[in-house]
Amino acid sequence: MDSNKSPKRTKLIIGLLILLVLGGIIGYVAWDRGFREHPQPAWVTQDDATRFMYGSIGAEWDVGIPYWIFYVLPRMFPEKFPGNGGYASLGIPWEEGQELPIGFTKKTIGFPRVANNCAACHTAKYRTAVDAKPVFVPLGPGHTNNVQGFMRLIIDCAKDPRFNGKNILFYISLHTKLDWIDTFLYRFIIIPQTKKVLLARERQFQWIYNKAYPDWGRGRDDAMNLTKYFMIAIDPPDDGTFGPTDFPSIWNLKKYDSKEGDKNPQRLNLGGDTWDAYSVIMDSALGLLGAAPHDKEEFIGHVKWITDYAKRTPPPKFPFQIDENKAKAGKAVFDQHCASCHAEESGKVGRPLPLAEVGTNKDRLDTWGKKYAIESNKVVRNFGIERRGLVEEDSPGYNVPHLDGIWLRAPYLHNGSVPSLRDLLNPPAERPRLFYRGYDLYDPKDVGFVTAGPEAEKVGTPHDVSRKGNGNEGHLFGTNLPSNDKETLLEYMKTL
Repeated sequence: MDSNKSPKRTKLIIGLLILLVLGGIIGYVAWDRGFREHPQPAWVTQDDATRFMYGSIGAEWDVGIPYWIFYVLPRMFPEKFPGNGGYASLGIPWEEGQELPIGFTKKTIGFPRVANNCAACHTAKYRTAVDAKPVFVPLGPGHTNNVQGFMRLIIDCAKDPRFNGKNILFYISLHTKLDWIDTFLYRFIIIPQTKKVLLARERQFQWIYNKAYPDWGRGRDDAMNLTKYFMIAIDPPDDGTFGPTDFPSIWNLKKYDSKEGDKNPQRLNLGGDTWDAYSVIMDSALGLLGAAPHDKEEFIGHVKWITDYAKRTPPPKFPFQIDENKAKAGKAVFDQHCASCHAEESGKVGRPLPLAEVGTNKDRLDTWGKKYAIESNKVVRNFGIERRGLVEEDSPGYNVPHLDGIWLRAPYLHNGSVPSLRDLLNPPAERPRLFYRGYDLYDPKDVGFVTAGPEAEKVGTPHDVSRKGNGNEGHLFGTNLPSNDKETLLEYMKTL
């Protein structure tokens, strides 16, 4: 009797072993092709600037787009892009010879994925002449980048019935050959899941489709509403507020470091909403992730490195000739009329100035407040991350900005409603009512970018100051100066 059972038992054990081996193989393949993380190539960290522009911060895990889907979208849906050139038509800065635009990272986690880092919004681009090559400035304001256009684009592609496994794999096959495992994964898992995630974002980003609001345009986002709707998931994701703001420069952030015993320390963000540089970079990076970091310690390491890089990197020098005598005379004008707010020792710089004093458009202030700061700080604490965080009080106005590298921070005011420094020295009634944002040709005479003419209109996005959030009122300081004082002051500002 026992001898009869023995062969059956042996077969059962063998069968179980085969199942275990097959299960192990399937599990390994699933891990290897779906979740195995590979380091980025060594060139990404060859220097600070390259690491900032292309280095991963871990966003590929939760919000990364599969590389081959990202690659074929311009080929499948050219009509959804604003012009020729694929993603470059959105004003995304792209270095010659690079596989991806600046601020787009590529990392293999099972399969190659594309995500963003801080450089997407914080890399400036300018040309000194029509036929000059573009100059890229890491940590500068990304004034050419149409972030809202990109967000809408990928959602609109996912909504298209052509966005399916069969069609996408066909376009992928025109450029590379996937093996049978990747083909299976793309058709039945990766493409359907990507579509599902992108479609879910449409409701999460509901307010960017609200036609009552103007487009952000190149070089701006609605930063605090992004935090409310994306990070702390305020529902519904459109509360009637709209406060677009220019991307800021983040060079030389050591200037914000508090001094011991300072009872009124400097703050960051346009409304003075954040206590320190580490907190603002941490929160911005978490916004790119849209979730708790996959590897918290690694993520914190990235944020610490970016903070250090931003603190020790100075602003770029003005790339044109400066009239030293005019600049010297302009410094005297600055000291008399501007230094009381903008000088490093003023006690006002880096702190909110009451709205009644500066008089600029208030819509950005309406998008944020104490209750949202408390909730955001709670979310970050729940991630197990410590930072000083957001200021848990309502802001009385806008931060008085430091003026380092001010020449490259056009257009001006918190919402980018004034094209040049020359325009800012004119009364609001004399400032342009309609101009085009995002053209990269620099105008050294007016100290700003070219914002009118055929090329600016072809490349840029319109900014109409009559629309919600776009007003160019306020900041009357310096508007009554004599013409000669304005000219010398502009020359001095080029030196900062």
